Amino acid sequence: MNLHDVIRRPLVTEKSTVARETGNVVSLAVDPRASKYDIQRAVETLFDVTVLDVHTMRMPPKLRRSRSGRTQGRRPEWKKALVRLAEGQSIEFFEGM
Repeated sequence: MNLHDVIRRPLVTEKSTVARETGNVVSLAVDPRASKYDIQRAVETLFDVTVLDVHTMRMPPKLRRSRSGRTQGRRPEWKKALVRLAEGQSIEFFEGM
């Protein structure tokens, strides 16, 4: 798996912002096929940081209805990764927020 394909986007929520400020934990949406080792290797290589541990969870698909309520569909399943960085390190794209 290509390193650039592993990480899809950062997750910016209130809970992830508090975790980033207090515990140096970064929340990312990642490819569902990526393993913890793939995620760790991608973060360390792309952002030049040291990763202490990686926690992953699969987020279930959600049912969604159209505005008129006639048709329904599913949002896809996705995978979330909580990456804890070494003390004093951070990822640059979070600093501007």
